[in-house]
Amino acid sequence: MVMNNELGSLKVNIILKTLALWFIALMGWKAEGDIHLLPKKFVAILAPHTSNWDLFFIMGVIFALGLKFNWFGKKEAFRWPLGGLLKRLGGIPIERSTHKNMVQQTVELIRSRDQVIVGITPEGTRSNTKYWKTGFYYIAHQAAVPIIFAFLDYGRKVGGLGPRMETTGDIEEDLKVIRGYYKGITAKYPECVGEVVIRLH
Repeated sequence: MVMNNELGSLKVNIILKTLALWFIALMGWKAEGDIHLLPKKFVAILAPHTSNWDLFFIMGVIFALGLKFNWFGKKEAFRWPLGGLLKRLGGIPIERSTHKNMVQQTVELIRSRDQVIVGITPEGTRSNTKYWKTGFYYIAHQAAVPIIFAFLDYGRKVGGLGPRMETTGDIEEDLKVIRGYYKGITAKYPECVGEVVIRLH
């Protein structure tokens, strides 16, 4: 079990936590998860992702649990007037048109820190998508950190942190576990949810 003092730099301040609790309560949502069981470093799957509201709800839920995390978003989302705020809330803008290896860059980021949470939306976009992108899996596996299943269930109006999974290197088998978990989670727009499968080229 990870004790409180070991999670120090991963905690949000009391003001942000209070605001997050107020926000999700106002929206009729609840947060689930125990931060005391978390490792110091991990990749959080943020799913499903079918609406602009997902970002606000997942941040509200995670902050309400008392954690802070980093997440990636397209550069255009960080323009004025919200850009500065999104960065303060853990956002990292990325340029999708570049040829940089985001997986390797993120692996190096995780390895360079004693404590870090990286949140990734495998569907990549709120639009209808056929497949999940598998970068989150290779980041976790190469950085030798576990994956935590973060979720937003619009059916129950509950969000939070689910099970922990250690990658085995057998992505097909590991994705079966992930698919089984998220199969019971209701997205805001279920028709836009991507399949948790490997994209064949």
